[in-house]
Amino acid sequence: MELRTVLSIAGKPGLFKLVAQNKGGVVVESLLDGKRTSISASANVSSLGDIAIYTYEEEVPLREVFKAMSAATGGKEALSHKSSKAELEDFFGEVLPKFDQERVYASDIKKIVQWFNILAKNELLAILDETEEEA
Repeated sequence: MELRTVLSIAGKPGLFKLVAQNKGGVVVESLLDGKRTSISASANVSSLGDIAIYTYEEEVPLREVFKAMSAATGGKEALSHKSSKAELEDFFGEVLPKFDQERVYASDIKKIVQWFNILAKNELLAILDETEEEA
């Protein structure tokens, strides 16, 4: 599995693994409960491999943020995504000190921490070390 096959779907909780593509959309499997479902092509689907975080200098790929989070937590789950805004921002500031605080909102940090914890819980942090093949 690669990070680009891990998907976030607007309006649906958690992360999903891409199983197959079809004419009308994609078939995904939830990393939370393992259930498979079909998602239409009109749904707002984002690959974690395509997401980057704003910093004051450049955009940092989510893969690099997850690697820093993994190093900070020793490969275990981070604090809960339900922690206070201040706790989440402090933690995120430790792993990515130069993140743009005006463009990266608390809701974004909450989502990133939740995604990281889902990957850690499913023992998928090893995919962060795999190199993405050029298409």
